[in-house]
Parts: sequence; structure tokens; C-alpha cells
Amino acid sequence: MIKFEAVSKIYGDKKAVDNVSFNINEGEFFVLIGPSGCGKTTTLKMINRLIPLSEGYIYFNDKQISDYDVSEMRWDIGYVLQQIALFPHMTIKENIAQVPEMKKWKKKDIANRVDELLNMVGLEPDTFRDRYPRELSGGQQQRIGVIRALAADPPVILMDEPFSALDPLSRKNLQDDLLKLQSKIKKTIVFVTHDIEEAMKMGDRICLLNQGHIEQIGTTEDFIHRPKNDFVKSFIGNVDTHVLKQVKLGDIAQPISEVHIESIEQYPKVEPSHTIDDVYGLLAEHEAIIMDKGDNVPSHIVTRQYVFSYLAEKNRGVS
Repeated sequence: MIKFEAVSKIYGDKKAVDNVSFNINEGEFFVLIGPSGCGKTTTLKMINRLIPLSEGYIYFNDKQISDYDVSEMRWDIGYVLQQIALFPHMTIKENIAQVPEMKKWKKKDIANRVDELLNMVGLEPDTFRDRYPRELSGGQQQRIGVIRALAADPPVILMDEPFSALDPLSRKNLQDDLLKLQSKIKKTIVFVTHDIEEAMKMGDRICLLNQGHIEQIGTTEDFIHRPKNDFVKSFIGNVDTHVLKQVKLGDIAQPISEVHIESIEQYPKVEPSHTIDDVYGLLAEHEAIIMDKGDNVPSHIVTRQYVFSYLAEKNRGVS
């Protein structure tokens, strides 16, 4: 879907991004993370040409991004900012409709799409479509920012620290909402954060940058069990690996009825007595694992994001 090939961004005598190469797969939730000034936002913005690259090549669907008409390309790449940037003089409906209108959708199709998206994020269309941004809470405005990026059904969504300005509860709720939404829509998402706990919870894979270089790309499992160097170990903190061997899946499983997930038959079945450590390999390959808790009927589920969120909380000492 997206390919970086020896890409650099140079400002004067400084390389903000230095010779990075990686692939982002279709439908993948790919997280860019690192300390301030590491080049993660610059890397993100080069994808939709908000920042021009200095060296190397970026491909979108096997075609160099420089070969696309920039306006048309950006219509196919949704963009969500930390600074929500809704148009204050426009209603919520008008904000969401911007790109579909530029793409000359029919009015009826736009109206249906607006209502569909509002319903997706739990905002009643009749209540919210004609409101103005100032009439919404910060969390509600950020939900609108997310669905505005989805309005024209782009295959790729770029998200630049979209939840960092929110209070902790709103941030957790929006993280959970985005993961549920992604389980339905399966977009390719490139997500920038400085928060390792958020990265562990959200990402299918994580790319850790440092001074413009890639230190490691991998799953949360890779970062916990196979950190490549001391910088990676320091950045992720000290995850207590004993926790992985002690916590049984049956103790953290959720009822299947409470989790939006389709076709449980596709997921491997495990015993409730298995530990997180026992199933790490399975979770690297599957979104979820299922189990029964005594009646021989699959009734409970452990999702990948739930386990990674649990480990992130343990990592920062939350009981």
C-alpha cells in the first residue's frame, strides 16, 4: 500500500529524516513513535506531500507519490490532526461533507454518508448534524475530525497525535472507539504518537524513530521480548515479564457479546488457564483468541488490543 525507499528530509545541514525504508500493508494500523524531534510527524506529512521529501522515493499503490495530482491524491488520503481544525462557521454536516462535495458527490449521497458516519461514532444525526463545533465537547469534536477524514471513503488515513490534547478518560474512550471502528472498516492507518502505551494498544506494528533513524519496527511482542538495542529498551520501559507468565487468559477475557468482532470461527481456541505468555505468538498472527469457561461453548474472547492495553497499564504501574 505505502512504501518508503531510502527517504530523507533535509533542512539546511540537518537531516530530520535520514534514509528510512519500510512498507505499510493494506489494512494495517501502523504507528510512528519516538521522542520529540525524531522525525515522526515529518515522515507522516511526506506521505501526502504536505512536506516534500529531499531524497528517496515514496510509493502509494506502487506509484510514486510525485506522479499523482496532489489534490486528487489528498482526497484519497484522510488526515486527522491534534488541533481538530473544524471550520467554526460551518455545521457538523457541512464540515463532514467537504471532500465529498469537492468530489462532486450527489447531495443525497452526501446526506446519507454524513448520517452513516455520525452513527458510526455514536452521535445521533438528528441531534448533531446541524450543530456547530463550539456546541460540542472536545471529545465529540475529535470524533467529527476522525469521521470527516473518512467521509469520501479514502483507503488511507493519516493521524497526527489525534488524541494527545484530550483528558485521559476522553483519550481512552476515543482509542477504544477507533479500534472498534477499524475492526469494521479495515483502513490503512498511519498513526503518530509520542506515547508508548498508546502505540502498544493501537498498533498492529510500531516503528520507533530516533534522530531521523529507524531503531526498530515490529509488533508489541517484538518490542517487549525482542528489543533490538538499549535505546529501544529504555524507550519502552521495563515491562515485568513475570506478569506475562502469571496472568491467565480466563481472568482478563471478555464476554463475546460485549466485543464487536465478526465470525469467531476464524480465531484460534485456547484454554482459560493459558497465560498471556502462552498465546503471544497467536496474538501476533490473529486479532483475537476465544475460549469457553466451562460449558464447552465459546463464550469469552481476548483481543490483541485488550492484552496490549493491559500490558501498557502494567508497564506504567496501574493496578
